[in-house]
Amino acid sequence: MSSLRRRKPINESSDSKHKAEEEDEDHDDVDADGDDDVNGKNKKTPSKIKKKRGEKPPKQPKWSCMDTCCWFIGCICITWWLLLFLYNAMPASFPQYVTEAITGPLPDPPGVKLKKEGLEAKHPVVFVPGIVTGGLELWEGRECAEGLFRKRLWGGTFGEVYKRPLCWVEHMSLDNETGLDPCGIRVRPVSGLVAADYFAPGYFVWAVLIANLARIGYEDKTMYMAAYDWRLSFQNTEVRDQTLSRIKSNIELLVATNGGRKVVVIPHSMGVLYFLHFMKWVEAPAPMGGGGGPDWCSKHIKAVVNIGGPFLGVPKAIAGLFSAEAKDIAVARALAPGFLDNDIFQFQTLQHVMRMSRTWDSTMSMIPRGGNTIWGGLDWSPEEGNSCAKKGEKKNETQIADQAGSEYAVCKAKSANYGRIISFGKDVAEAPSSDIERIDFRGAIKGHSAANTTCRDVWTEYHDMGFAGIKAVAEYKTYTADSLVDLLHFVAPKMMARGTAHFSYGVADNLDDPKYKHYKYWSNPLETRLPNAPDMEIYSLYGVGLPTERAYVYKLSPHAECSIPFKIDTSADDEDTCLRDGVYSVDGDETVPVLSAGFMCAKGWRGKTRFNPSGIRTYIREYNHLPPANLLEGRGTLSGAHVDIMGNFALIEDVIRIAAGASGEELGGDQVYSKIFNWSENINLQLDEEIPVHSSS
Repeated sequence: MSSLRRRKPINESSDSKHKAEEEDEDHDDVDADGDDDVNGKNKKTPSKIKKKRGEKPPKQPKWSCMDTCCWFIGCICITWWLLLFLYNAMPASFPQYVTEAITGPLPDPPGVKLKKEGLEAKHPVVFVPGIVTGGLELWEGRECAEGLFRKRLWGGTFGEVYKRPLCWVEHMSLDNETGLDPCGIRVRPVSGLVAADYFAPGYFVWAVLIANLARIGYEDKTMYMAAYDWRLSFQNTEVRDQTLSRIKSNIELLVATNGGRKVVVIPHSMGVLYFLHFMKWVEAPAPMGGGGGPDWCSKHIKAVVNIGGPFLGVPKAIAGLFSAEAKDIAVARALAPGFLDNDIFQFQTLQHVMRMSRTWDSTMSMIPRGGNTIWGGLDWSPEEGNSCAKKGEKKNETQIADQAGSEYAVCKAKSANYGRIISFGKDVAEAPSSDIERIDFRGAIKGHSAANTTCRDVWTEYHDMGFAGIKAVAEYKTYTADSLVDLLHFVAPKMMARGTAHFSYGVADNLDDPKYKHYKYWSNPLETRLPNAPDMEIYSLYGVGLPTERAYVYKLSPHAECSIPFKIDTSADDEDTCLRDGVYSVDGDETVPVLSAGFMCAKGWRGKTRFNPSGIRTYIREYNHLPPANLLEGRGTLSGAHVDIMGNFALIEDVIRIAAGASGEELGGDQVYSKIFNWSENINLQLDEEIPVHSSS
């Protein structure tokens, strides 16, 4: 028997059978004691083995769209954290070494450069952040927000948006009736410099400016971040949080503890309007105001250095309130309509965004102000003749400084009707006003939408309009600045009831009228006077050379009742009139048009006017946009974009010089690349104290 066993391996067929037996034994975990099981009790017949081997493997389940999205997001997150780990593991000088090896030596940061010149900290500085850039944290919430006490709901990593999006939307929304906290929810602004130094990890807002001020000697006791809840109306920040009183006290403390030196205030974006409101509030008598008296600003403020200020509002705010979109969102909505409309995940993203953002009263502070007098009518606009045809590309700072105008050249014969801020159809946007048949929407009868019950989870005020109301809006054809406020009252009456209680959008005929003592007028530079502070200076610093939203071509949405009924028509294009993806563009910083950022300092407040009776000196400093040369430069040091300009070395240098004591004349006066002075002259606005006669359209 032993000899037979030794000969079996020689036989090829026996060897194959033996291997098959071993594989079968290994697979079934039999013969745990290690026997060869010669008797074959646990063997399978060759036919069974062949049958098993011939079986087709089971089909792998196909990935769904959700699986693909999650996989893609996971890859991005892993890549991001890996790069962040490598960045933190490397020596601090390594990224700069790599960048300089590729692009050449980097210029000294403004703080280093000015320190070499001998500049030192002088005037304490106050930062006033704009909309959405300040952090918000949870102090009280519903059951779904368990474990989030004092965690950031806005700013930082935005982790809760992905983990529990509906809970996040609920806690970020305000009460639709009062504009204050909903019952059982308290979300409050983060305090200190960390409130707005970074919007998200790696995405700076104020951090670069703070770091460069520190290089010439500034520190925590000479810098103050005037953080506030940017969702609230300006007066409600005082009602709920006493924020205006805190700003007043902190400015007084900064002046008292720094040898009586006045502060330099640096507002950004909507913070410009917020501080304009503050300057009227602080001098107004209590209880509506701060009771500081008519000379408070003169005693405490050296200069107000406004960055990217939407003094006269932005058309982008209209698009956001009307259809919860701007140009970028509209393009994404066209490319992936299922994701943002009544989407494949049944999340109805835009409806949630609209319902949430319409509870934020601050968004209504940026509705265009001044009506047709400022923004133009059906057949005219201040920017007539504007074109998106660029002049020669600029390659360095010297060429930029020598540039006679911005990148936008004088237009050809064809010109856009920028005064028509909303038009239903490209043909309406281009037609002579005499050819447009308009049916007034104001008297239209509204009805309730026949939306099914699933829509009620994402209710918006459009559900109360019904098809008759929606059709009436479209049949009015085109809207100018004068009719836009009426349009918003029609489509969002609850929102505008709160908005008009806190903001105003007109032009004052007589500023001595007692009604202008009400706080609703204080953030409108066309309905209020600057403080009596002849020694104070006001600057307007902003970027130019970037296409900025000015007017829109809309269409009715083809989707069901759950959808927002209006959307930007991204198929509308015309290079000759700066129309692309349904949006007409003008010169600006991608968010604020030049007209809004520059008009008040170019004309409305220039010299002694009825809006500036004490003759506060005003200066315009424009910064022509240059994108970063490569990815290693990050967001660049010559950017003119609305937020990226906060890292613009030329702007930072100007701000530091002002904080160190320089005047506007010492900076070189105005620095202008756009046509702001020409466009301002096209606006027929009475500037003396006589009752003006406004232009009509």
